[in-house]
Amino acid sequence: MKRSLLPIMALAVTVAFSSCGGSGKTAKKEDLKPASFTGAKGEVKIMTLDPGHFHAALVQKDMYEQVSSDVYVYAPDGNDLKEHLKRIIGYNSRKENATAWNEKVYTGSDYLEKMLSEKPGNVVVISGNNRIKTEYIKKSVEAGLNVLADKPMVITADEFPKLEDAFNIAREKGVLLYDIMTERFSVTTVLQRELSMLPDVFGKLDSGTVEKPAVEKISVHYFYKNVSGSALVRPAWFFDVDQQGEGIVDVTTHLVDLVQWICFPDQVVQKVDIDMIAAKRWPTVLSKEEFKEVTKLDQYPGYLAKDVKDDKLNVFANGEFVYKIKGSVAKVSAIWNYKAPEGAGDTHYSIMRGSKSILEIRQGVEEKYDPTLYIIAKEGSDLNTFATNLDKVVKALPQTGLTIENVNKTTWKVVIPAVLKVGHESHFAQVTAKYLEYLKDGKLPEWEVPNMITKYYTTTLALKLAKAAK
Repeated sequence: MKRSLLPIMALAVTVAFSSCGGSGKTAKKEDLKPASFTGAKGEVKIMTLDPGHFHAALVQKDMYEQVSSDVYVYAPDGNDLKEHLKRIIGYNSRKENATAWNEKVYTGSDYLEKMLSEKPGNVVVISGNNRIKTEYIKKSVEAGLNVLADKPMVITADEFPKLEDAFNIAREKGVLLYDIMTERFSVTTVLQRELSMLPDVFGKLDSGTVEKPAVEKISVHYFYKNVSGSALVRPAWFFDVDQQGEGIVDVTTHLVDLVQWICFPDQVVQKVDIDMIAAKRWPTVLSKEEFKEVTKLDQYPGYLAKDVKDDKLNVFANGEFVYKIKGSVAKVSAIWNYKAPEGAGDTHYSIMRGSKSILEIRQGVEEKYDPTLYIIAKEGSDLNTFATNLDKVVKALPQTGLTIENVNKTTWKVVIPAVLKVGHESHFAQVTAKYLEYLKDGKLPEWEVPNMITKYYTTTLALKLAKAAK
C-alpha cells in the first residue's frame, strides 16, 4: 500500500494515497448515463487524470461555486503527482483568496481503469504526457464522462483519427469534450478580434501571400519560468518530443485556434478549408546544466539519448508553417528558448491585414514586454476620417476605460486600463468558468467541435509535412 509523497500538513487538503481506491464502489448501470447540469452548487465533481503538466493545477487555482471541493486524482505514483499536489497545497495555504480543495488520491498501477470503473466525478481534467493523452480522452468519453483537456489533444497525424473518433463518441454519449484555449481571454487578443469585425476600421481580411500573410502569429516561450510564484520544475519527459510533442503541434495549437477564432468568428471551419503550403521544424539546444536547472536531474534519461549530441540536448520545440484557411494565407510560429530576458516572459506577436487597416499586437522591449495593440491605417486612407471612426468604435466597445493614443501619422495604439490586463494563469479560471456554462447549457457552440477537429488536423498535417521536408 502506497502512502503520502508529502509530509502531513495542517491544510484543507486530504491526500489519501491508497492502492485500494477512492470510494471503492463500482458504477451501477444507471450511473453510466451522463450527468445533466443545472448550475447548482457543487454539482460538478472533478477527476484529475495523471496530472503531469502544471496546467492541471492552474484549473484549480480558483474555486467555483458549481464545482465540489472534493477532487479525485487518479495517477501513477511519482514526481509529477508530487509536484501537482504541492501546487494545490500552495493554493490552499496562500494568504489571500485561499482555496479549499480536498484531494482524494489513488495511485495504483490500474489508476485509469479504476477511475473509469468508480467514476466518483463527472468531469475529467487531463493535462500531462501528450503521448497517452488522446487515449485518455477517448476512454473517458467512452465511459460517458465530460472532458476538459489541456492542449494539445493529439500530437501526431497517426493518432488524429482517434481524436476524431473521440469527438464522435462524445456526441453520441451526450458529453462535452473541450480543450483549454486560454489565449482567447487575453484582452489584446479580444480587442483585435472585435476591431477586425468592424468594417469602418478594419475593412475585410486580406487574402495575403506567403511573403505577406493575411494573418501571422508568433509565440515565444521559455523552458525556465516561474509559475504561481515559484520556479517551475519540469518533468524530463517534457523534453522528449515523442511524449510532449514537437513545438509545431504544441504551442501552435493556440495560434491556429486564434486564427480561426479571430478571422472567422463563430463560423465553422472544416478540414477542406485548409490548404497546407509549407512547414519546417528546428531544435532548441540545451546544455546539461540548463537541463538540470529546470528538471533537477543530473543526467539525461535514457529515452532522451536519441536527442543528445556532444552532451547537449536537441529539443525540436520550434516550428513554423504557412497555410491557406478559407482562401486567406496564415502563418504561425512557435519558438522556445531557455530563459527569458530580464523583465520578460512568454510573448505573443500577432498581425492581421485588412483592406482599411492593420491590427498588430506587439510585446517587445519598446512595449516593456506588455502586450500592446496597434491600429495602422492603410496607405491612401483619409486619416482624419479614420481617426474619428476609430475613436468612436473604441469608446463603444464593451470593455470600460479604453482610449486610443496617436503614435505617428498613420498609427494609433489602444490604451488598456490595468484592471483589464488579467495574467495568463488567471485565464485558466476564465476557460473553466466558460466550460461550466457549457455544461449547464448541455452543449458547446455549434462551431466549436468542428473547429477543434480542424485545428488538430492543421497542426498534425503541418508536422507531417515538416518531417517529410527534412
